[in-house]
Amino acid sequence: MLAPKARWSIGNADEMIVETFVRELQVDPLVARLLVLRDIRTVPDAEQYMHGGVQYYLDPYLLDGMLPAVERIRLAIKNEQFIRVYGDYDADGVSSTSLMAHLLKGLGARFDTYIPHRIREGYGLNRGAIDLAKEQGVDLLITVDTGISAVQEIAYCQELGLDVIVTDHHEPPDELPQALAVINPKKPGCPYPYKHLAGVGVALKLAHALLERLPEELLEFAALGTVADLMPLTGENRLIVKQGLQRMQDSAYAGFRALIGVSGIDNKEVTASHIGFSLAPRINASGRLEAADIAVKLLTTTDDQEAEQIAYELDELNKERQLIVEEMVKEAFVLAEQQMAKGLDKVIVVVKEQWNVGVVGIVASKIVEKFYRPTLVLSLDPATGIAKGSARSIAGFDLHKALTACDEWLDHYGGHQAAAGMSLNQIHLDAFTQKLNELAAATLTEQDYIPLFKADAVCSLPDVPIASIEQLEKLAPFGMGNPAPKFMFTDLLLGEIRTMGKEKQHLKLALSQAKEEVSCAVEAVGFGKGNLATLMAPAAKVDVLGELSINEWNGVRKPQIVMQDLRITHMQLFDWRGAGQLSAKLQVLENNLASSNQKSVMTPAIVLFDEADVSRFTSTAFQLGDAVPYWVVQDDEQIRPGNEAARLNDFAHMQDIILYTIPRSIASLQSVLEQASGMMRCYPVFAELGPDSGSTMPSREMFKMLYGTLQKDGSLNVQDVRIMTSFSKRSGLSPAMIQFILSVFEELGFVERQGPHVRLQASPAKKDLTASRLYQHRLHRQEVESIVMYSSAKELEQWIAEQLQRENHLLEEII
Repeated sequence: MLAPKARWSIGNADEMIVETFVRELQVDPLVARLLVLRDIRTVPDAEQYMHGGVQYYLDPYLLDGMLPAVERIRLAIKNEQFIRVYGDYDADGVSSTSLMAHLLKGLGARFDTYIPHRIREGYGLNRGAIDLAKEQGVDLLITVDTGISAVQEIAYCQELGLDVIVTDHHEPPDELPQALAVINPKKPGCPYPYKHLAGVGVALKLAHALLERLPEELLEFAALGTVADLMPLTGENRLIVKQGLQRMQDSAYAGFRALIGVSGIDNKEVTASHIGFSLAPRINASGRLEAADIAVKLLTTTDDQEAEQIAYELDELNKERQLIVEEMVKEAFVLAEQQMAKGLDKVIVVVKEQWNVGVVGIVASKIVEKFYRPTLVLSLDPATGIAKGSARSIAGFDLHKALTACDEWLDHYGGHQAAAGMSLNQIHLDAFTQKLNELAAATLTEQDYIPLFKADAVCSLPDVPIASIEQLEKLAPFGMGNPAPKFMFTDLLLGEIRTMGKEKQHLKLALSQAKEEVSCAVEAVGFGKGNLATLMAPAAKVDVLGELSINEWNGVRKPQIVMQDLRITHMQLFDWRGAGQLSAKLQVLENNLASSNQKSVMTPAIVLFDEADVSRFTSTAFQLGDAVPYWVVQDDEQIRPGNEAARLNDFAHMQDIILYTIPRSIASLQSVLEQASGMMRCYPVFAELGPDSGSTMPSREMFKMLYGTLQKDGSLNVQDVRIMTSFSKRSGLSPAMIQFILSVFEELGFVERQGPHVRLQASPAKKDLTASRLYQHRLHRQEVESIVMYSSAKELEQWIAEQLQRENHLLEEII
């Protein structure tokens, strides 16, 4: 077995609508099914989804506050008043500010732009920036991607006689700012039907109203900010991003061309993924480490050489940001584990002095990815005692709602369900953390703490030829709210298992499947899953959940699965019989269990089948001491812990079982398998630690003959090679057979050892040979060897699986 890291859910589509789409739209049945699963129910809606154009954009005047905003801006342009665009330092704010700069420049306005410094000023409007605007003769302040919570700051603007227009998309507070106009689709009472615009989307609608046409030339900026701010790619956002990406392929803007070039995506089709993972991080790097003004300059310059220079600077900043994040993530992981160990394991809150506040959101995302808990990462200023940070959530936990419930301790907060920012005094941190954990405990179930991966359909490999995969692009762009289609494939035969990457961190599998006499093979890659390679047996059957793509190399195009998750539902056997370097194998296994993110005991269990094996094992095998738990099978076939590590674990919960020595009997092996109820992976070694590895059972006549010889000779020096050789010739028994018979006699009390000499006891009690454990062991040895030593790996795996199935069946009957 191999446990998946997430729960898997399969979409259920209305087959009648699927058939209608196939017939009316002439699309592949797979595409039709995916449209239905995206809640598209009519042919016109499907047409709009796949082919929508400018005619589907909404009227900007449906946004409450749009009319007074347009009138005031036109008045300012007419009277040559000075306008300042006040933005935010993230990619949404930068793209919003840049879009407004191009708009106002085209309208002939007197204007400039201003973005507060993340470290020195913090998020949103602040009095220092307002005073500066007044001193510099600003008549009209237009906020983009900020301002909805700036009630006091905008009241201060009114005192100074400074007009303010707010354009924002964040969750509005109970009290709205008294600006000249507040444009936010989420504002109570706003009739605008689409509520999920990014900040730059709201800015685009303002441009739409001012120009009295859709400003298609500004769609690239809107696409950048929409994807970067993780807005759902549905409705109007989908139109914005789809058309913005098309314009990016051959951008008219020097900044976009330079940014695409330095990101290494030249001569490729720019996708939403390129924005999310290549373009946006470089834009964000400026606001995180320096000032965001440089990014605005990149997106507004018309000079190719200047654009290339700025793009190069942003690329270097992004590399610096990556190193900072890497170090902070290591520290944050340790703090997160420490907090969870204290029982506060519902919401993670990690704090450290002087962390770079510009990247705390990225670190929070990394913690969510590892622990799947709502997470807050805060940087503490020791001089002021103020902790500032960012939060990221999981499905089912509304961060903004939770922060609102904690507002008595917060100096400032804002955001939405999935992400937020906040600041508070360090004296409130303990109460704040406790309250968040209480809120999560009341809101979330244990299931909510397991990620949920949704697959659109269950397919077999022959069902998805390249032609079908190509049609999936009709559903692009993919991102939040419109995820790339995911499919589940079951019972795939596992061929080659490889790791890739500089640190072997990625996994590559060769998978195959046959259906109705049609066989199909495909490669599957799993990024960051390289540590699973040693947990997959070559003969395993694998279930995979992932995305389909086309891999093109040297002109050859092949289908490929990008694995999101995988599982093996049957017990796996890893044949370690006769293998060398067992210590190294065990070390690799331990490391991969610890780093696999599997919900399992992170250490294997070793089984010794005889008490006599213990001393030889502990003195020769691995030199492990108490590092790895081992259990010993007793005469009653029950197991006992062999060391402290075993006493700290429950054998029934161990998932990786190493059968280290040869069982005394089939019943002994069956008993261990019965007690190993949690076993997912079995590693048979079946080493012979005893002095005699033979399986031939001496006859009773041989026992009598040796006993009679001892009576005649009086004693036998078993360490004298000459004597033993002579005795072997006279008796016709091999030295190993002689040693075995003597060991049985000793166990039954027939003989005693005095140094090298073996002598008969004076008056031994009468016992049958079958009373000897060694005799019984040898009696069953041939049967044991036929199963555990002379079977193939497949035969042994099948035999063990049958035993496990038998035990499960018996348990079901008892229950």
